[in-house]
Amino acid sequence: MKLNEKKVRYIVRWKKRGKRSREIATELKVSRRRVNQIWKEYRERGEIPEVGKRVGRPRKMITEEERRIVKEAKARYKLGARMLEGIIERDYGIHIPHNRIHRILIEEGLAKEESKKKRRRKWIRYERKESLEAIHMDWHERENGEKTCIIEDDASRAILGGGEFEHASEKNSIAVFKNMMDVYGKIGRIKMLIIDNGSEFGAHRKDEMGNWSSEFKRVVESYRIKIVTSRVNHPQTNGKLERLNQTYEKVRDDFESFEEFVEWYNTVRPHESLGWKYNDLETPEEAFWRKLPEESKLGLAARLFWW
Repeated sequence: MKLNEKKVRYIVRWKKRGKRSREIATELKVSRRRVNQIWKEYRERGEIPEVGKRVGRPRKMITEEERRIVKEAKARYKLGARMLEGIIERDYGIHIPHNRIHRILIEEGLAKEESKKKRRRKWIRYERKESLEAIHMDWHERENGEKTCIIEDDASRAILGGGEFEHASEKNSIAVFKNMMDVYGKIGRIKMLIIDNGSEFGAHRKDEMGNWSSEFKRVVESYRIKIVTSRVNHPQTNGKLERLNQTYEKVRDDFESFEEFVEWYNTVRPHESLGWKYNDLETPEEAFWRKLPEESKLGLAARLFWW
């Protein structure tokens, strides 16, 4: 039961008369510790405590060292408080609770309260277990009008390919896909490509039966890769890449080039979905090699060292 002003006054009045905290707590259906907090606050300040204010343990002051570390980690990894908690413990050897980190970020103007993040999601994320089992490809238009195409591995969240263009076109989609295959097609077998129904892939020309044809589709299928298109008005199908696009839009201007952004995203920034405790923080590139099937690793080793 929550305390109100009337009950707080009741606690103070009866404590003055020598009544035991246990008895008061039982009557008000609160903890004995809560009763003692109210009484201690009253004795120290000499006034009735306000409900929800100045009751309980006072906030610990944030030190300049903590502030420096949090700002430094935020600048390098560009992550939120929950992820930074583990990273700071790993990199600096000290533990700063994520609530405290969030407080610092807000005070420094590096974060804001987002009520939507506090709500429990009604759906559960699904992901493939092995690298290259499925990949996502999508186009994103930046606020400055620049078009970006990115290919992301589903299991590891690693960026496998991409580029920035003046126009989003089927021709550029083919170029990005072929460049990606020149590298990752030699590492393992890609089984599935997930895209939306955009004209950049020619997928907007579906007939009533859902069939469609385009140069992009012919190129992809020539590698024996299955194409899966998302349902109309159902962005969750490509949700992992939509989330990546948000990160890209947020931090892209911090980097000199798209390639520099990809290097940071793949090798520096631990990905939240891959584990957030300090002892298993993992970057997308680390996850990619860990989740790569053993046969792909053996085949790659054979090509590199024996042939």
